[in-house]
Amino acid sequence: MKIFGIDIIGGSVRSRTRKPVFALTVRDAGEIKDTAEVSLFRLIRRINAEQPDILAVDSLQEISQNIQELVAFMQMLPPATKVVLVTRGMHQEPESLQQVAARYNIRLQNKLDPYSESKTIAHVAELGAGSEVIVFDDTCGITVSRNRSLGKGGWSQNRYARKVNGAVLVKSREIESRLKEKGLRFEKTEYAGFCGMKRVHFHVFAGRKQIPVQAGRSMDYQVRIAAGRLDKIRFVSQNTRKKHVIVGIDPGTTVGIAVLDMEGNLLKLKSARRMSLSDWTQEIAETGNPVVVASDVAQMPMSVEKIRRAFNAVPHTPKVSKTQDEKAALCNAYGLSYGNDHERDSLSAALDAYKFYRQKFQTIEKRIPAGYDLDIVRAGIIRGYSPEQIISDLIPSARASANVTASQVAGENGPGGSSVSSISSVSSVFSGSSSSVSDADSLGSASALRTAQLEGMIKDLRNHIDDIRKELKDKEAEIKSLKKQLSAERTERFEKRKENQTIAERDNQIISVKKLLRKQERENRRLQRKIKRLKEFNDFNEDDAAKHIPVKVLSALTKEELKEMDDELGIREGDIIYPVRTDGWGNAAVSYLSDSLVRAVIADSKDMRLMYALRDERIPLIAVSEVFVTVRGRTGTVKREHFEEALTRWTAEQEVYEREKNREMLFSIFREYKNQRVVEARNVEKVRAKNREKQIKKWEDEAEGGDDVL
Repeated sequence: MKIFGIDIIGGSVRSRTRKPVFALTVRDAGEIKDTAEVSLFRLIRRINAEQPDILAVDSLQEISQNIQELVAFMQMLPPATKVVLVTRGMHQEPESLQQVAARYNIRLQNKLDPYSESKTIAHVAELGAGSEVIVFDDTCGITVSRNRSLGKGGWSQNRYARKVNGAVLVKSREIESRLKEKGLRFEKTEYAGFCGMKRVHFHVFAGRKQIPVQAGRSMDYQVRIAAGRLDKIRFVSQNTRKKHVIVGIDPGTTVGIAVLDMEGNLLKLKSARRMSLSDWTQEIAETGNPVVVASDVAQMPMSVEKIRRAFNAVPHTPKVSKTQDEKAALCNAYGLSYGNDHERDSLSAALDAYKFYRQKFQTIEKRIPAGYDLDIVRAGIIRGYSPEQIISDLIPSARASANVTASQVAGENGPGGSSVSSISSVSSVFSGSSSSVSDADSLGSASALRTAQLEGMIKDLRNHIDDIRKELKDKEAEIKSLKKQLSAERTERFEKRKENQTIAERDNQIISVKKLLRKQERENRRLQRKIKRLKEFNDFNEDDAAKHIPVKVLSALTKEELKEMDDELGIREGDIIYPVRTDGWGNAAVSYLSDSLVRAVIADSKDMRLMYALRDERIPLIAVSEVFVTVRGRTGTVKREHFEEALTRWTAEQEVYEREKNREMLFSIFREYKNQRVVEARNVEKVRAKNREKQIKKWEDEAEGGDDVL
């Protein structure tokens, strides 16, 4: 595995004048292969040339100032190269580089030295620290387009365009066949050109690593590949293993649990009622992998013992049950707060277990070489393994990482660190521990104690196996019963769902039909009212047609009122309209009356503009004072005798008006013609005057020329 670790030396991606410079450490197969100082441009070139597995950084701000630049930066990297942020842990909490290095027993020699930090970053990334930065989804876009402009053209323009567009078409067909050979699903969009394609875009439903096409360009076409972008950055931890934890439990009606990691940090503190042992077991398992299960009483309760057996954890109990004051003092000594007595008891039990193993952790950590996960080492020490077994058996993957030269380990650990050079020297590091164990085995009491402990563990394991087998049979029977019940319920729910779906569809149809019915009923009522009014209007016409004439009444002389009247009663040719008010009239209303061919308009108005507008349209305007109008709602009547007399007077006045209008028009034409003739005469006179002046000047010039000759 090849890893690039970088740390910024100077400059910034935000600066316009001073570009960033990085310290680069190349690590391959557990060894440092190269260190160099590179710019961002040279870093990208080297990554594309060597294609490392991981590019490790301790801050994304060193390579980009925002998410857009980060996406552009990662777009330039090879698809197989992962960007790992080593300071983002498994639980997505931010950490410092010193904290991450300490977890693997690595000491940062000089935190102000970029080369030292880049070495540490590469080393911890190789050991599985940090989270992978993911900005692309599982889609990709491939665009094939022209690599040259067709220009303005010439004699060979068509042949040139055919050559370039044909090259784009051929390349797009080649890419399409490759995608089909790989069995990738895609969508293709083509932009046709002369005898080929101007551009072809493939939207492929696969990640960058699965695309069998490389970006590039030739003389006529270019191929660009862009991965689909996520809405926000995702971080996926490299190390998916759960933390080893120490759990303190206070059983009872209200159960309290406290979970600590191997460094004494509180991960969870909770108390609740009416939760079963399986619920608490699941709650603990979601937090971490319990190595120690502790109780605050000397004799571990059976419920706590069951949880301990479920995780095969090491038990811990105090020699003597602690008092409430001692529990409170222990919690206060570590600066941890609690909400009730149950949380206090569980927290004190977990802290007592951590306190019991803390000194042993500190002693062993000084002897463990750099590059080992101390969380696994501490868990192995608690379970009774020797340091040699932990390194050789429990962490076989770390063996290659620990196989480094003495100078490399000294450079990473500093002057006060471990001087172990390889796994072959591990036995010499732990020689003191081995000799002490052999001395203890030589003592009969220690041997008997160890034998008793092992026999007790074997007995507990056998009992635990029997319990698990019994629970397994019960669970299998329960699962079988639940499967039958689930199958029956699924069938019943399917039938109900199908029935409900049919009912819902019918309800929607009924609602739609009801809406349509209500709309038709409203339209029907409106038409019935209109028919009723028209019937009353026609009945009146038939009964009293000899003496009276029907009139349709408007509240105002506007186009809107005319349309409303037309919808209710209709406005037909020969109707007489009586507007109560005329102050809001306009040309649109007059045009509407003219188009409807009404017989006359009766109005109480002295507006001369309205009178002339109606006379221009030849619509009679009769004053209310000349005829007596009887109004009944939207209709009314006038006496036929009075109306015909008023209409006769209006006709006579209209003839006079039209004669005056025609005469005025003739006078206007005559005046215009006269003015035009006067202007033309003046223009002719001006031309003649100019010609005379030119002729006189010519004679004068000729006369002066004759005098000179004489």
